[in-house]
Amino acid sequence: MLTKLLFLGLVAYASAAVKLQEVFSWNAMDWNYPNEYLKQEAILSGALIRENALPVGIERWKNKLFVSVPRWRPGIPATLNYIPLDAPHESSPKLTPYPSFEENEVGNCDTGLNTVYRIKADKCDRLWVLDVGTYGYDPNVTNVCPYTLNVYDLNTNTRIRKYVFRPEDIVASTFIANIALDEGPTCDDTFAYFSDELGYGLIVYSWEQNKSWRFSHSYFMPDPLVGDFNIAGLNFQWGAEGIFGITTSPPGADGFRTLYFSPLSSHTEFAVSTRILRDESMVKAAKFNDFKVVGNRGPNGHTTSKVMSDTGVQLYNLIDQNAIGCWSSSLPLKPENTAIADKDDVGLVFPCDVKIDDDKNVWVLSDRMPVFLEAELDYSDINFRIFTSPLSNMIEGTVCEPPSFAISTPLPSQSLAPSIPETSLYGLSVNYPSRSYFPSVSLNGQRLRSYSRTIPDQSYDDRRFIDLHRGSYPLTVSTRSSTNDPFTFDKSPWWIRSTVQGRVNGRQY
Repeated sequence: MLTKLLFLGLVAYASAAVKLQEVFSWNAMDWNYPNEYLKQEAILSGALIRENALPVGIERWKNKLFVSVPRWRPGIPATLNYIPLDAPHESSPKLTPYPSFEENEVGNCDTGLNTVYRIKADKCDRLWVLDVGTYGYDPNVTNVCPYTLNVYDLNTNTRIRKYVFRPEDIVASTFIANIALDEGPTCDDTFAYFSDELGYGLIVYSWEQNKSWRFSHSYFMPDPLVGDFNIAGLNFQWGAEGIFGITTSPPGADGFRTLYFSPLSSHTEFAVSTRILRDESMVKAAKFNDFKVVGNRGPNGHTTSKVMSDTGVQLYNLIDQNAIGCWSSSLPLKPENTAIADKDDVGLVFPCDVKIDDDKNVWVLSDRMPVFLEAELDYSDINFRIFTSPLSNMIEGTVCEPPSFAISTPLPSQSLAPSIPETSLYGLSVNYPSRSYFPSVSLNGQRLRSYSRTIPDQSYDDRRFIDLHRGSYPLTVSTRSSTNDPFTFDKSPWWIRSTVQGRVNGRQY
């Protein structure tokens, strides 16, 4: 019995360790310059100091993967950048400033960007970017411009709105790093929410009204009992960190979404209906109980980033555990209703940001932030990584997976073959490894994350599930094709069809 339990435990660990596929990695970040002369000039002048760059936010839109780099230290040529996903693959691509180097000019309060943290793209092809107007890191922070919301048309790469937060939206200690969107049936019916981590507030912005207002509540405050952190061998205290991670749910029966939020120094999740937040009069009229306690993630439940799928499954980073956690909002939030979707004590040291794109792919950025801030990074090692995985693969076999029943008809000779989920990006079919068949494999201390099968698999899965959060009853059918590919480790990204083709066409929208 003990041997069986140990085996099951090893299988469970291995299954959680290979869901996220590493796409990009860097020892130190770098930028694309128009030519080598301009780059060398930037290095000599101190405009580019690669070792001072720390990526903190990602967002995918069509063929662009956006990456934000705050100006905490000098030598950051652009705070808002992207990686073209339809270009030939590079394992450590250089960042391209968005929209340009000129529009990332520090100190330019009219057309530049100073420091950007998290970013969000919406269904109307707009990119929402908050410039906090600072450079430097506490206590050496210089405020050069006001907090300014910038919204870009992603089809034309032009800024279509600039909104400066009102003085009454900001307090002396304000620090805003997160943004969540509340999209209505039209593009005009869009609200953005911003969490003020150190000012303990929540700022609301209405696109249609072009106006902002601020909520305060005691649930935005840190929990003084859980301000101690242990990450990457470092022990430190972030006891003052309040409301940080925020995300919106799918629309409820009343047509409004729920905003989920939690302080960084907390293991507790809270929520408020956007019916309250959308109404400026509720800043003073809202009752204490309009804000709800949702539940507790359990020990080591600190999180800075969260996102919720359109089926009500929340993914969040677990910065103490080098992991991505999940919870289905159809269940009460308590430790037994949460799960570790993936964990990696090397690759996921401080999984800083987690997103779900329109194709239901999960993207995760890890950046070893505590080591960068509290100690010193080793630039001979890989410090920054971007991973991706289909959402269905991330939550498969966990308590977060929607209730389902499946009818599987494998051939008798293939009863032990791994079951490979299928997904697509840019119209290409991609097979992923079984979550419970392959062990965790290491090479020179680095775990390998991309596999192909040795056993053909021609099973079919007809699956129906009930979506409890939204009351719908979708039907999905997955057909799995056979392959005789050898068992290999493939460093190429999974959206590239072949090395001969080199490039792939973007999705048609």
